[in-house]
Amino acid sequence: MSGWERQIESGWLYGVITLACLIIGGSFWARRFRMTPESFSIFVGALVGAYTGAKVLFLIAEWERVFSHPQWYIIAASGKTIVGALLGGYAGVEIAKRLIGHREPTGDWFALGVPLAIAAGRLGCLRYGCCPGKICSPDSPISVMGADGLNRWPAVPLEIGFNLFFVVAILPVVLRREQRKALLKGQLFHLYLISYGCFRFWHEFHRDTPELVGGLTGYQLGATGLVALGLFRAWTRNRENVTPLKR
Repeated sequence: MSGWERQIESGWLYGVITLACLIIGGSFWARRFRMTPESFSIFVGALVGAYTGAKVLFLIAEWERVFSHPQWYIIAASGKTIVGALLGGYAGVEIAKRLIGHREPTGDWFALGVPLAIAAGRLGCLRYGCCPGKICSPDSPISVMGADGLNRWPAVPLEIGFNLFFVVAILPVVLRREQRKALLKGQLFHLYLISYGCFRFWHEFHRDTPELVGGLTGYQLGATGLVALGLFRAWTRNRENVTPLKR
């Protein structure tokens, strides 16, 4: 079974995981909706933006392999990428906030849920062997047996591990609300964008994905965008959080 066939077959599991995440996330947002009614619009903006971004960047990054396949229409419909989802989801939230006039930071609402959802979604990749790493030598100390029987870089386990590590790392900050307000108010999701962007840029050198331009993959270009977005928005948010001295 080829990588594309495994991706197509894993579609149902992705659907189940996505539905579970939506139910869990929806319950969280339902509680917040009672306190802040406009938050539902932000939730919808995040979903629409994430699904749009995930599809668009996937097609850009994989266009040659997708449209050269006999079942290109199925692959195009089922394919998606986390990097695009993060970029699109951020844009969707910001657009929704502007439309409803919401000015309070919302990134911290997503800082725990997003990496957990990504780790859960990667379980589908782990189950069906899609999104593999590059082929490694048989004596490589860091390798796993791929679905094709070849030794490969452990791309999926490492990505799951990264996202879970991030959650564990920021959990004390989330629980210490006063400290978060003082030091990282509205910055936790920006920290995730920067961290995941750097991780994914490096990780792409070890994943079995096609180069797009200049020896880089489309996902690396998207990861660069994540880092730039996170740094820029962290800088602007820091300026917003600083109270000018009275003279």
